[in-house]
Amino acid sequence: MKPPGALHCIIPTILLRHTALLRRRFVRSPLSACSRSGRMALSSEVVVADPAALERKKASIRHQGASKLQVIADFDGTLTKYWYNGKRGQTSHGLLQQGNMEFDAKRQELYDYYHPLEISPTIPIEEKTKLMEEWWEKTHGLLIEGGLTYEAIKQSVAKATISFRDGVFQLFKFLEEKEIPVLIFSAGLADIIEEVFRQKMHRSFKNIKIVSNRMQFDETGSLIAFKGKTIHVFNKNEHAIDMAAPIHVKFGDSNSNSNSNGLDFDFKLVKERTNVLLLGDGLGDLGMSDGVNYQNRIAVGFLNNNVEKSLNDYSQAFDIVYLNDASMWGVVELVSELCANNL
Repeated sequence: MKPPGALHCIIPTILLRHTALLRRRFVRSPLSACSRSGRMALSSEVVVADPAALERKKASIRHQGASKLQVIADFDGTLTKYWYNGKRGQTSHGLLQQGNMEFDAKRQELYDYYHPLEISPTIPIEEKTKLMEEWWEKTHGLLIEGGLTYEAIKQSVAKATISFRDGVFQLFKFLEEKEIPVLIFSAGLADIIEEVFRQKMHRSFKNIKIVSNRMQFDETGSLIAFKGKTIHVFNKNEHAIDMAAPIHVKFGDSNSNSNSNGLDFDFKLVKERTNVLLLGDGLGDLGMSDGVNYQNRIAVGFLNNNVEKSLNDYSQAFDIVYLNDASMWGVVELVSELCANNL
């Protein structure tokens, strides 16, 4: 890890939430300063490398008001916890068991082959993009051929070790009240994410749209096709906004968004919001705002694991970095600040 001079050893004071009235009461919790060894202490919850730049962005967004703000968020490891009861939590894609051991094994074989290629530092992005398209298309084909049913999705989510971060519900509720649109980007499966919302959140939010791979089921609940373009880890951004759809309250509602009433309006609405709050857990998530002609972007990164190894890269890329699978309460405080003129 680089010496703290790379970060100028600037470690500001942050606000952390307590519990009452939408966590409206705050206490100040100072971040740790540089240790005597000359290395940054890693026990704190949040790191900001350039507080002055962050404050300038916050002031500009606050001045323009909530009507100019949109939120872009990754799902797995960002809205959901990285750790679950002391073990690595499952992702929305990894939790799926289609009830056919042969095809579950085939999908695992694809993962074992393609995932190392995805994270390889030597493969050019153009080549990786083609490889990811191959991987996703093969996986989707196996899900159809293996007879995936929506009932299997429901059972998979019910058994899954996946949960939202503390504070996510309150964040969504606040953003809904302020009519701030939220786009959740995922290279996984929208239908599984919706089922996670149903079983873990127990409600939908009118301001949230999911941009992800969406399934088409027949009248018996069996998967027969995938809708639209394939979304993978290298193209999940606002260029794929035509795939956006609301969270459906119940299975079977997905056909209702096929009319042109909602998507065109949402597309125009988002394009007019030139201030972005981006939430991600990987450096690649910064690309989710590609396609947005933004004036200000505050990027919040969740560094869930390998903190010491990755902190320098994350702190240079993100405006705010939350460490060690932190809660979402700091982001709730942040959006409260950004919307202070609208209270």
